[in-house]
Amino acid sequence: MLVPTSAQDLRELLLSPCSEEHAIAPPAVLTMLADLAGHIEPVFAPAAWLVTEDGMPVGLFSITRAPEQGVLDIGYGIAPAHQGRGLAGRALAELVDWARHDARVRCLSAETAVGNVASQAVLRRNGFTVVGQRSDAEDGALLCWRRHVTAD
Repeated sequence: MLVPTSAQDLRELLLSPCSEEHAIAPPAVLTMLADLAGHIEPVFAPAAWLVTEDGMPVGLFSITRAPEQGVLDIGYGIAPAHQGRGLAGRALAELVDWARHDARVRCLSAETAVGNVASQAVLRRNGFTVVGQRSDAEDGALLCWRRHVTAD
């Protein structure tokens, strides 16, 4: 379900023909994520993962900034045509399992809009807890979430 993805892979997605309804993210978001992955990959890889179903990309997970002291800040999204079927939750469970087996990772963190109940449920079901709240000029009020992992 999760496929490690490079900055180059994300740029190639921009060239893939698909309808807006089935696109995993708008072109501006894919461009931003490709640039972000390109900056993170020299210090930590993978920096992004495709979420796939039946071999087709349906969403993305990415590290949102270079990791510090074993903390990976993640963001994720599922294409609108594929939402509401548990894909984000299953993909996050897979990412948590991956993190448990990577000695570089101590903790996963994420942020959700205060009103994004669906994303909050995904995090809660995967063992994340709210550790704070902050305000972002662009995104408004955000809940800050964490999940500690143990490397084998």
